[in-house]
Amino acid sequence: MAIPYSLLDLAPISEGFGVKDALNNSKLMAVEAERCGYERVWLAEHHGMHGVASSATSVVLTHIANATATIKVGAGGIMLPNHAPLVIAEQFGTLAELFPNRIELGLGRAPGTDMATARALRRNLQSDVDSYPEDIQELQHYLGTPQDGQPIVAVPGANTHVPLWLLGSSLYSAQVAAKMGLPYSFASHFAPDALFDALHVYRNMFKPSPQLSAPKAMAGVMVVIAETDEEAELLFTSVKQQFMNMRRGLNRPFAKPMPNFDEYCTATDEAMLSNVLRYALVGSKETVQNKLAQFVEATDVDEIIVSMPIYDIEARLFSVNAFAEIAS
Repeated sequence: MAIPYSLLDLAPISEGFGVKDALNNSKLMAVEAERCGYERVWLAEHHGMHGVASSATSVVLTHIANATATIKVGAGGIMLPNHAPLVIAEQFGTLAELFPNRIELGLGRAPGTDMATARALRRNLQSDVDSYPEDIQELQHYLGTPQDGQPIVAVPGANTHVPLWLLGSSLYSAQVAAKMGLPYSFASHFAPDALFDALHVYRNMFKPSPQLSAPKAMAGVMVVIAETDEEAELLFTSVKQQFMNMRRGLNRPFAKPMPNFDEYCTATDEAMLSNVLRYALVGSKETVQNKLAQFVEATDVDEIIVSMPIYDIEARLFSVNAFAEIAS
């Protein structure tokens, strides 16, 4: 079973390491992903999280694009309500000029942080997620061909036509992507509940656009591959701890694997984790290959984007390589 596959790198700051280590690991991941035939590598905008190093997303993308030669590089995503569309057009227009035909821009509408940090990020006192569709159109305007007499021109940005993706985990985001004729990436790796309904809405409401003539849907899954199922499950306890910490309001670096995890996990925790991580592909190559085939058959997605929430960089690189063998 062959399906296009991409990498979503959350630039984890692992317990006992720092931001520089995390960003160097992101570079290693991108280089390996390019070598293994991944379509694209994306980094996501998060703010104020002690376990994530990619808050200045466009800056990190320069680091990644410089280390690679052909793989597409983009944001998965930029949280547009945090920014003026002109600023994003200038940032990604600059990237597009530096790295022609390689830059993409995925957009989301969540703040990517807690509300106190979101207020500190505000671009003005009236910014509102309800203006999201208008902000997307404004961004497209700045990245497109300027009209005669256009009062505001993005320099850089104009004429770059950076391809846009819309990201989401709801029916709203699916509707916006469909109406605007944009490719859609569903965040089933951490918010799986509306996956099938959102894909149905997107495909049935899709209207062709200058960028895209037919629907193009991608879904996110977490992937942890090791030599054995047991080893993979141990590695996967790192992200389980991360979800439990978030639910408890604890802001911590990305945790080491925990051998006695079941003793730490309550019945409530288990129910939450089994729900939110229901599509995670964890195990040996054979196990993950079977789970991947089932997921692709059920969703009929056009592409898979994988995050690999693994503490140790060597184990993470092993998963990058192993997944490419499975998906190719």
